Amino acid sequence: MKDTKKELSPAQRTELLNTLKTRFEKHKNRHKGIEWAHVQAKLEANPKKLWVLDDMEATGGEPDVVGYDKKTDEYIFFDCSAESPKNRRSYCYDRKALDARKENKPKDSAMDAAAAMGIELLTEEQYRLLQQLGEFDTKTSSWLVTPPDIRQLGGAIFGDRRYNTVFIYHNGADSYYATRGFRGALRV
Repeated sequence: MKDTKKELSPAQRTELLNTLKTRFEKHKNRHKGIEWAHVQAKLEANPKKLWVLDDMEATGGEPDVVGYDKKTDEYIFFDCSAESPKNRRSYCYDRKALDARKENKPKDSAMDAAAAMGIELLTEEQYRLLQQLGEFDTKTSSWLVTPPDIRQLGGAIFGDRRYNTVFIYHNGADSYYATRGFRGALRV
């Protein structure tokens, strides 16, 4: 179990870095032109970000590097599990939707759970980028950051891949399903 300082033990840190390195080397198409040594140095300098990545890993997200932002000198990680992370499903969209449910409330909302983890839900643009790196959510779906005008009307958006096509749909923000979760992004 993690301690309350939000810092991994040396053994946990080594295990996580090994997991991330193995995934990085296995999926080189996700991060062309990026070297692991640079990513690792950045991670080792940011123990709080390692904590977040460990949480992403523990909840089934399989985080991996998908880009580098030259302006901010940050590596970008997305949840790259084949399906929406298993331990982040059956959530409604946000706190407002959770509070609006009178019966059969889900255990949490995607926005609250993501914030508690220290990640941000993927935007539609990020989700489409992820889908260019592989085939994700062929049996599940993932909540996405919803434009304010849609959210004000009670809706929220999610994405999935069916029939070799990426679809972005809408649903009531208070809905939740065993096959809908959320994917996150983290900058390090």
